[in-house]
Amino acid sequence: MRPGDVLAAAESASPVESVEVVARDLAKRFDAFDVSFLLVDLGDEELVRLTSTTRSPDGCGAGSVVLRDSVYEEVLRTQRPRQERDGDGVRVVLPVTNRGDCVGVLEVTVPSLDGEMLAQLGEAAHALAYVIVTDRRFTDLYHSGRRTTTMSLAAEIQHQLLPSASCCEAGQFTVAGALVPADDIAGDTYDYSLDRDVLHLSMTDAVGHDVASALTATLLVGALRGARRAGHGLAEQAERANQALLDHGGGSLATGLLLRADLSGRGVELVNAGHPPPLLLRDGVVEEVELKVDLLFGVTPYRYRVQRLDLRPGDRLVLLTDGMFERDAAGVDLPALIRATEGLHSREVVREVTRAVRHVCRGHLQDDATVLCLDWHGTGRTERRADNGADTGTASPA
Repeated sequence: MRPGDVLAAAESASPVESVEVVARDLAKRFDAFDVSFLLVDLGDEELVRLTSTTRSPDGCGAGSVVLRDSVYEEVLRTQRPRQERDGDGVRVVLPVTNRGDCVGVLEVTVPSLDGEMLAQLGEAAHALAYVIVTDRRFTDLYHSGRRTTTMSLAAEIQHQLLPSASCCEAGQFTVAGALVPADDIAGDTYDYSLDRDVLHLSMTDAVGHDVASALTATLLVGALRGARRAGHGLAEQAERANQALLDHGGGSLATGLLLRADLSGRGVELVNAGHPPPLLLRDGVVEEVELKVDLLFGVTPYRYRVQRLDLRPGDRLVLLTDGMFERDAAGVDLPALIRATEGLHSREVVREVTRAVRHVCRGHLQDDATVLCLDWHGTGRTERRADNGADTGTASPA
């Protein structure tokens, strides 16, 4: 079976049925007892069984399983399939990942498994990621399926401001982000975008809570994206965001950190609008990046300074909002945690940091906590190795 077979099966179906059609097609091709797809939830703490050839989930959240310390978590962390005996067959779990963004897992139980079949299933899982990324533009099925708790209006607004993928891999970099919302939404956002020769990052933190802070965040993100897409540099992006709050924010304020990394080797630029400094992990040492601090957005018309940062291959840069280290979250030793996770993928660093903050706050944050992790590979690389979960033709035993 080739990836094109998966895509052809999905293309023949409605966007709300494409995953089910692919599952049935895989079951037929491999004589599988069951084929399931499990979707990672918004909190990155559970998997929701979105479809199964032997089970019928009956609504949002049906068939959810805890991710922590499970075989599914191991598969997502390592991006390698795992297999185990399951009655008279073999159950194999494979990552469904698109450019580093973990969409979920494919779970297949077959009578027997060999290397060629495993490779074909890995390619099918990789193709399935593209199917889901494409089809979720047309339906709420995947957005609803990721929700294991009720979402407030403020949370709905805030979630729509975030990138559609929380992780992106490229030859020169890997970036991953996450937002842990407070009980009373506090207006954090993060964003990234890749141009032909430039990577843009931003992080903002609106002052206030609930819908008001979400609306402030909407003004900021809209202004920043509009200026970025018009081709403006960092200083003008910051000035556009500032002016948006002055014109429409009703006195609202926000901090912001903007970053522009030139992928052709001309360095990294930053603007700091009253935001906490990022942390830099280099050669096993974590230090705050020394930046001059300009005014918050929304105070007065202002000319923001563009500063430069020397990033070297192997560096890890971690952007944070103050909810990551103030109040109860101060119980997390972030520099120590960043050092301890040095060998992990940036996606896993983000997961470990957010889990630590949730733990010390007992699941109830007083302020949004947001993290954006940039791993810099250097400008000498222009291509990434695309993992499809079966590049070695082997699977780890469970």
